[in-house]
Amino acid sequence: MIRMLRRAKPRAVSFLYLLPSLAGVLTFFIVPFAQIIRYSLVDNPISNTYVGFDNFKRLFANAAFQRAASNTIRFSAIAMPLAVVLSLLLAMVLEAKIPGKSKFRTMFLSPMMVPVASIVLIWQVLFDYNGVLNNVFARFGVLPIDWFKSDYSHLIVVALFLWKNLGYNMILFMAALGNIPKALVEAASVDGASSFRRFWQIKFRFLSPTFLFVTILSLINSFKVFREVYLLTGDYPYEDLYLLQHFMNNTFKSLDYQKLSAAALIMAVVMALIIGILFIVDGRLGKDVES
Repeated sequence: MIRMLRRAKPRAVSFLYLLPSLAGVLTFFIVPFAQIIRYSLVDNPISNTYVGFDNFKRLFANAAFQRAASNTIRFSAIAMPLAVVLSLLLAMVLEAKIPGKSKFRTMFLSPMMVPVASIVLIWQVLFDYNGVLNNVFARFGVLPIDWFKSDYSHLIVVALFLWKNLGYNMILFMAALGNIPKALVEAASVDGASSFRRFWQIKFRFLSPTFLFVTILSLINSFKVFREVYLLTGDYPYEDLYLLQHFMNNTFKSLDYQKLSAAALIMAVVMALIIGILFIVDGRLGKDVES
């Protein structure tokens, strides 16, 4: 009995230390998420009449949601792979001995120290109808373009996203490249393995955990690009820039909690599925490194 009490005491103390964190997670994450699930299955928060999946059917039939979901998927499909691949390429370039490496690194890290509002201001100065880019084109006889209301608006936001996020991703890959055993790379080089083979067979296997983390981080950041787009264009931007966050923000203002909850739940499920697939792929690559 005394032994059981002695064993239980450290567990009880550990639980007491964890209790504030558990209370915070319960209050700010689990309970609100449960409330969102409840709202998505009722007709309204007052009567609380169960309607099943009617809110989801109404959501998928909504033209604004279709446009927002399509734009968000397209943006993430373009921005996320570019953020991962380009940051990896930059890290590999900086790993080599090139002149001006420190200045090159500083150039890509500087956006991390600049507030979002300042970055948006830079993009407005460049791409506004009366901005720098149109003034330069005017010297060559090209008519001015309203960039944020044109077919190029999506690419402009992708460029902003990459300029803002490449630096941090690059640091993560540089740290991972520095932890790869040099003996393995040198042995493969002596055996006559090409640069591509050394990267794919050795470096990429050791980079897989960092690759997974950077991919998840880039995916989350691509969904958070609403801040920049909102500051650039407001509540109702050009149709190609109307994202899921715009739809949710405007739905919240109209107090349509059922539609908002259904959209948030779908977004959470889709992100969980994507992250789950990434973990499965990383697990298979990790086995190769362990073996």
